[in-house]
Formats: sequence, structure tokens, C-alpha cells
Amino acid sequence: MKIPFLSCSQCRKEFPIERVHPRCSSCNEPLEVIYPRLKKGKIPSRGTMLERYQAFFPFSSIHKDLSLGEGNTPLVLSSVVGPAMGIEKLFFKNETQNPTWSFKDRGTISGLEHALSLGFKKIGTVSTGNMAVSVAAYGTRAKVDTYVLVSHGLPEEKIGPIAIYHPHFIMVEGDYGELYFKSLELGARFGIYFINSDIPFRVEGSKTIAFEICEQMDFHSPDYVVVPVSAGGNIRGILKGFEEFYRVGLIDRIPKMIASQASGCSPITNAFEEGREAIDRVPDPHTIAHAIENPFPPSGNQVLRKLKENGGTAVKVRDTEILEAQALMAKEGVFGQPAAAVPLAATKKLLASGYLKSSDSVVCIVTGGGLKYTAALGHHSFEIKTIPIEKIEEIL
Repeated sequence: MKIPFLSCSQCRKEFPIERVHPRCSSCNEPLEVIYPRLKKGKIPSRGTMLERYQAFFPFSSIHKDLSLGEGNTPLVLSSVVGPAMGIEKLFFKNETQNPTWSFKDRGTISGLEHALSLGFKKIGTVSTGNMAVSVAAYGTRAKVDTYVLVSHGLPEEKIGPIAIYHPHFIMVEGDYGELYFKSLELGARFGIYFINSDIPFRVEGSKTIAFEICEQMDFHSPDYVVVPVSAGGNIRGILKGFEEFYRVGLIDRIPKMIASQASGCSPITNAFEEGREAIDRVPDPHTIAHAIENPFPPSGNQVLRKLKENGGTAVKVRDTEILEAQALMAKEGVFGQPAAAVPLAATKKLLASGYLKSSDSVVCIVTGGGLKYTAALGHHSFEIKTIPIEKIEEIL
């Protein structure tokens, strides 16, 4: 059997699976894991996420004791918002129910497995919140030194959920996009495996979202999958999952992908709308969807290439539309952070434009829990009554 390897997503230069640096030495584009052979087989109904899908990973063994129960998140059929918007088959893939309340746990456990297989004793990440929490949690469980680099000025409420795991917590002043590349250099020097946003094995973890959607829909692919996009690794991974299931014959078609971004920071959508093959840096990013506020996403060019190949699209939405979508999603009982509401806002916009039809089946990826950023609740209005105890009966 041919051994899996890493391949440049642009020039296709090949590298060994043991390589840690996630970018091509020739063109500096992101690498991805390639499996020369994949076999269709029965997927176990039990086990950890990595155990169930081990046939789609290059790991010869799995440290199942490191799992926190990631994956196996609900696919919720909308009974309120979809019908009101005029689309009957609208689904929410609720990633808020992962151990640290976001999809990041999938890529973290996959990256951690790769790091341990190579003998690393130190891991790290560059993050604005969700990934920092995830890497800190899994790092402490694995008993490895964990380094978390965050942007200076991170909202106060995001600090405690990271610090509680006692990683080496470092706030860095300067350009966030530059910090990503700096971490790769420092990781190589100090023996730290940085499980950053679009490293090959974080992308591998994200593909399990697609695997689960296929299973939950009885191996019938949806027409569209809408993903909020920051660095670009998650949408790459989800599409890769559908491609691999299609390759082995588990599904008969690949859904079209929709990359959704906030208008205050939309480098990928800007390039897509202008027909460019490369992204430009957003000079002054600003959006309430902090989790996807990446002005120069490292996988941006690859996302553009894959959207063109896939036949999908990219769309941006305003903060007001994001907050409206957050409130609408709550009507389904799903509380997502602002970034997690971006797909629903994009779906509503694309329905209004005629791009999406009422007969389409659409899955919105709800990437992170609303409790991740409660300051957003200050933008909503609520009706709350205060009464004396003797008035309870009258009010009821």
C-alpha cells in the first residue's frame, strides 16, 4: 500500500508525512495530506472520533485516552427559521457541542496525535480565542508543555477560559497575520508543534464534520454547505471530507461550498467577487464576528482555488445581518457566537438574491458557542419583567 504524504495545494510538490512545517518550501502555499489509496469500509458506530474514522487518517495507532469526546455533534433540521425564510431543508451542524464549545477540538486532537507520533513534548497555537481554548485544554490533558499566543487586546471575557488550563499564555502586540508565520519559525527553533489554523492535520480533523453530515443524512449529500471562514482551514477540511467520501463511493456527489465572511473583514470574498486568484490584506479589519477577523488568511488562495474547482461561491454580510441571524438561530434553540451566525446570514442573503432556491438543502456550520462572546448580547434587546412575589399569579 502506498504511504500517505503531504502535497502542496498549489504546485503539488510532495513532502513526507512526518514534515511539521505546514507550507511549501517552493511556493509557500499550504500543504495537505494525500492518500494514494482509500478503501470503502464499514464505519464503526462506536469509539472516539479518530477511532471511528481511522481509515481516513494516517495514524497507525490512536491515543484514545486523549479524547475529550470531540465530534458526533447534532445536525439540527430547522423547524422555525427555515420555513419562515422559505427553505424547507435548512440544517444547523451544531459544533457548539464539542468539549470546548467549538469545531476547533476536531483539528486539535488530530494535530496533537500527529505531534505525539513524531515525539513532540511541546505544542502551541496562535489564536484569537476558540483555538487557544481548545489547544490549552487538550495540551493539559496530554501533559505536554503548551504555548498559546494571542493578540494583545483580546477581550477580557476570552482570557479566563484559556488561562484556566494554565498554558504558557502570551499576549503579543503587533500584526496578527505576521504572528502566524513567526510562530512557525519559532516552533522549528524551539521544538514546538504549532497546531495553527490551517496546518495539514487540523484540516484533517475538520473533514470529520463532512463525514458526520453524510452519515446523519443517510449518505445523501446536501446541495450546499455554508461555512464561516477566517484562516480557511475549516472549509478546506470540510470539502476534503466530502471529496474523500465521494472517492470511496459512500456518497454520489459533492455539495457546493459557500465561504461566508463579515463585510468588515472579507479578504477571500473580496478576491472572489473581483475574480482574482490571490487575496489582498484587509488594512483595517473590524467586525463583531471576532472569531473570523483574519485580515490575511494563510489558506486564502487555496480557498479561492477550491471554490472555483467546486463551483461554490463566497459572500459577505454586515454586522447587523450577523446579529439578526444570531437572534434567529436562537429561535431554534441554538446559541452561536456571532461568527457562527454568519452562515445563516449568508443563507438569507443568497436566498433573497435567487442564488439559493427554496428546494435546496443547505447546511450551516455553527462553529462556536454563544457563551464564547457574551458581550454581543449587549447588541440585542430583551423583554424582562421585574415584579413583587405577590404579583406572580397575576402576571402568569
